[in-house]
Amino acid sequence: MANKYTFKRKEMKYLLSKEQFWGFMERIKDMAAIDAYGETSILNIYFDTPDFRLIRESVEKPVYKEKLRLRSYGIPTDETNAFIEIKKKYKGIVYKRRISAPYKESKDYLYEDVPLETSSQISAEIDYFKKCYPGLRPAMAISYDRIAMAGIEDPELRITFDKNIRWRTDHLDLKYGNTGREILKKDQYLMELKIAGAMDLKLVAILEELNIRQVSFSKYGKGYETLLAERLEARNEYATVGEEACAIA
Repeated sequence: MANKYTFKRKEMKYLLSKEQFWGFMERIKDMAAIDAYGETSILNIYFDTPDFRLIRESVEKPVYKEKLRLRSYGIPTDETNAFIEIKKKYKGIVYKRRISAPYKESKDYLYEDVPLETSSQISAEIDYFKKCYPGLRPAMAISYDRIAMAGIEDPELRITFDKNIRWRTDHLDLKYGNTGREILKKDQYLMELKIAGAMDLKLVAILEELNIRQVSFSKYGKGYETLLAERLEARNEYATVGEEACAIA
C-alpha cells in the first residue's frame, strides 16, 4: 500500500448490509485474503475551490473528473509518511497518482504553498493541478475504517470494505483522526472491487447470489450534498424568520 504510486483500474462500489458482508467474506475465502495491514483507519483531506467547483462538477457525473487529497494511514505525527494524491476518472477508468512526504511537509505544501523538498514528474502534475484551480484550499475531511483484501491468484484484484465513514468541515487536520458525522447507516459497509480487466465469473456469481448491486457512491460527494442541503435549509429558515418579522412590524 505504501509503495505503489500510480494506479489504473476499474473501481465498482456496493453498499452491503452486515449479513451480506459476512456472506461475501465466507464465499471469497479461496479468492482473496486480508492484506498485511489488516483493518486501517484512512484519513483524508479533500481540497477544493471556495465555491466547491471540483465536487460540484463531480456529482454531475461527467465523462472526466478529478480530485486532490491529502491522505494518511492512521493518525499522523509531523514525521509520519503522508500521501498527496490526484485521482482522476475517465470513462469509468480510475487513474491515481501520488507522492509521499512527511505529514508536516505535505501539509505546508498544500496549505501554505511551501515548496516540497524533492520534485518529480508527479509533483509537477500536482503543481499544475493547483494552478488550474485558483483558491484551492482544504474543504472537507473524510475518514473511515478499512479492511483491505488482495487476490490470492489474481494480484490485480483488490477488495476493500469501509465502515464508520465520517465527514467534517472543521478541524481540517488529519491529527483529529476518524471524527465527524456519519455517512453510512448502522451496520452498513461500502465495498469496492478494484480490478484491472474483466471481473471473474465466480465473483459475479457471488454478487448475484447475495443480491449485491452496484451503486454510484462518492464519500466526498455525500458529505457535500449533506452540507449543501443543510445550508439551503438554514437559508430558508432565515428567510421565513425575516418574513414573519416584517409581518409583525
